[in-house]
Amino acid sequence: MDYPNDQAPGAPIRSGIPEHGRIPKYYAVKARIAVLLDELGEGGLLPTERELAQRHEVSRETVRQALRELLLEGRLRRQGRGTVVAGPKLEQPLSLASYTEGVRRQGRRPGRHLIGLERFPCPDALAAEVGVERGEPVWHLERVLLADDERVGLESTYVGVARVPDLDTRFDPDSSFYAYLRDRLGIAFGDADERIETVLATPREALLIGTPPALPMLLIHRLSRDTGGRPLERVRTLFRGDRFSFSAHLRGEGRDEGRSAERG
Repeated sequence: MDYPNDQAPGAPIRSGIPEHGRIPKYYAVKARIAVLLDELGEGGLLPTERELAQRHEVSRETVRQALRELLLEGRLRRQGRGTVVAGPKLEQPLSLASYTEGVRRQGRRPGRHLIGLERFPCPDALAAEVGVERGEPVWHLERVLLADDERVGLESTYVGVARVPDLDTRFDPDSSFYAYLRDRLGIAFGDADERIETVLATPREALLIGTPPALPMLLIHRLSRDTGGRPLERVRTLFRGDRFSFSAHLRGEGRDEGRSAERG
């Protein structure tokens, strides 16, 4: 296979074109629109579907399919009645740090919107994960994650009331939960186990995040422990697949392992 001299590292080989050279019409239009996005720059207004269809001599349905993929990939975003070029995705390192720190490192303004904070008797399935006995009270903290006031995720945190007794009165729900544990309670995170998968949001989740139900989401499950190895929290976080990517530093065998993921 011949590789073009300008092949960008990480880009699809041969721009995703099969060896036989036959590609769907919408994909060819998508590639041409992608070039236009680079010319317009972030925030640039895209021509209408009708204009694009006339420019590329294809049907509006073909243009619509190309735009749909670019929207799902995070290259475009809806703004009012138009479509504009989206900015780069937020890159979250998989590390034991807060969501706040990760977003700030990229020059964005982090935020959260409280959906609810409630306490309830812990069921069997959750007890071992947060280190409490069945029936003991646990907190459920649910918040929408923001970046520059844009809704980018939905986070559910479960933690034993005995570990964080005044969460409902002394914690600012717009702030970092990790910073509260560290600075106010002296609780430090030791390690965590995480699982990442792709899912579709439920109708409720899509409404809270403000996305179409068909938009792919990155779902992260996290079980955290303190420095003494005691279970601390269980977190379920949905991130918009069009606005987030994740990175990790991996070590070879024989070296100390280091792993994690961002949250707040």
